[in-house]
Amino acid sequence: MLIYDTLSHHPIADDMFNILDFPLPSASVLKDALSTMILSSSGWRKVFAESGNEEDATAKITEADAMLAALAALSLARFLGVPAAGKQAVTRTEVHVEPQPTTILVGLDARPTGRVLGDIVCRTLTMLGCSVRYLYICAAPQIMADCNLFPEEADAFFYISASHNPIGHNGFKFGRSGGVYPAKEAEKIINIFREIVLEEPMAPLYLQNLSSQMDTTRYRHVLTSVKAEQSRNLERYEQFVLTTAVQSGDINEHRMFKEMLVKAHSKEPLGVVGELNGSARSVSIDYRFLTSLGLKVHQINDQPGQVVHAIVPEGENLQLCQQTLEMLYAKDPSFRLGYVPDNDGDRGNLVYIQRKTGKAHILEAQNVFALVVLAELTLCRLKHPSSLLATVVNGPTSNRIDHIAQALDAEVFRCEVGEANVVELAEMKRKEGYLVPVLGEGSNGGNITHPAKVRDPLNTLLSLVKLLRNREIAKLWFRANGKDVPHPVTLEKIIESMPIYTTTGAFSKDGKMQIHHDHAVLKNRYEVLLQADWIEKQEMFKELDIHAYTVFQSEGTSAVEGMGEAFRTPPFTGGYKVALKDKDGVITDFLWMRGSKTEPVYRVMVDSKGDDRGRHDRLLAWHRSLIARADQD
Repeated sequence: MLIYDTLSHHPIADDMFNILDFPLPSASVLKDALSTMILSSSGWRKVFAESGNEEDATAKITEADAMLAALAALSLARFLGVPAAGKQAVTRTEVHVEPQPTTILVGLDARPTGRVLGDIVCRTLTMLGCSVRYLYICAAPQIMADCNLFPEEADAFFYISASHNPIGHNGFKFGRSGGVYPAKEAEKIINIFREIVLEEPMAPLYLQNLSSQMDTTRYRHVLTSVKAEQSRNLERYEQFVLTTAVQSGDINEHRMFKEMLVKAHSKEPLGVVGELNGSARSVSIDYRFLTSLGLKVHQINDQPGQVVHAIVPEGENLQLCQQTLEMLYAKDPSFRLGYVPDNDGDRGNLVYIQRKTGKAHILEAQNVFALVVLAELTLCRLKHPSSLLATVVNGPTSNRIDHIAQALDAEVFRCEVGEANVVELAEMKRKEGYLVPVLGEGSNGGNITHPAKVRDPLNTLLSLVKLLRNREIAKLWFRANGKDVPHPVTLEKIIESMPIYTTTGAFSKDGKMQIHHDHAVLKNRYEVLLQADWIEKQEMFKELDIHAYTVFQSEGTSAVEGMGEAFRTPPFTGGYKVALKDKDGVITDFLWMRGSKTEPVYRVMVDSKGDDRGRHDRLLAWHRSLIARADQD
């Protein structure tokens, strides 16, 4: 029987259709399919579209990729100790599966290949004896909020998504208790997966046998329970968003927070545009929740799968939201904010109205993050005047964060790129006695507000709403910077008060390169060239008031100062930063590079103090030149 989703009206799956009933791909074909898959703690990704074209919006996948999805489910089950997923079970001639108590929460974003991958994963986990709670299309923060609030109800989550990657991509994220697995555990699952695909030729046949013999009533129960699981999950998600906003699970505080905002918005209305681009947020709580706070909400492209432009919420992909916001503002001046999420809805970048001109402006990702850090650190400092206060960010997060933290007597701790890394380091710092109310990857946009362990555009919006509606936050911030408190407090005034930096966009054309040598060779050569150029280009450095440099290298949760292989470990894929200093030893700029672990590109960026685009471009051209020369044969 074909089961339909009541939220999206899409077909979920047919319990009577054996989706694993296809000619088995050969070992070499499976190996080839695996070779194009990126496996990292941040997620597993590849182009799943049958054509191999990353821009192909087809729902069809190859048989080899279908089997990889089933083997991924087998890998997670084996990692969790499910008996039917073990090596001995795979090599048995008789198939006998005893139901196990292991519970796995499964969800997916709204890209076309998600439904078939979700069917494969849920069917595989069910036939292995797992208890599957299937949410079908849901935003990534939803599935993680459920695990965060009620960790005892799910041993793990399995989320099917390629986040901001083009529509033909898809992939998998694994985790528990509200966040993705830390690097060590993620690596264990990767190793299990590789071993199964490359060294266990009987595994695909084993899964096909299980699928053909499975009692379909068990799988039908999984599919027919989707509606109830979704309803419960949406309620929990709203509860968790409020818990994050007020830093308390007390329902009375949630009620008072909502009443305060409804009252404030009745006096001074505020409208928000959500250009959802067919993402998983289309079936989330956004409209209902934001309107319950007294906000006016206008949504477009709010049907899952209604993808009308590139998925990554950067640059030109925010123009539709920008145009819509301007149009609405002209009719109703209360509409002053807009947001655009990526496909799994775990971050949303913003546009805002400048009242002087009536024009909507795109707020770059680094500034979105900086605004939230400003709001949450200031609020935390108000509540805890003498406590140790900190934020945790990744290596390429702009130094504007350091300036904001310094004004509030807070520290900044850095680590390698990767959501799992910032979350893990923040937990480490809390154990050392720090309050860490906000963290994240400013270079990518989006923030993680404690106790959340994943980015969430609703948390971002609520941080800005608190900033605009709580005058005490603005007072402390402006006075900490020796400035008068404006009246009224507007987003434009707050943005104008922030430290000014010029930073390479994470997804700009100049922010990525293709390299041919491995990272060890590239970094060794880069360092030789850096030292040579430092001598040869002294005229340029004097002109830019650059007098010294320091190298910082990051791997996992650590960031160390020092140049050379002594400060990095195999496979030498961590972040690499060259901090440039003025005559007083103050860092004014930095050059940063790291190979992406979710895309086949080498990411590069420059962060420069001030608004001198020429300075930034000059340093970026030099940085790219060093990399290009280091990569030559």
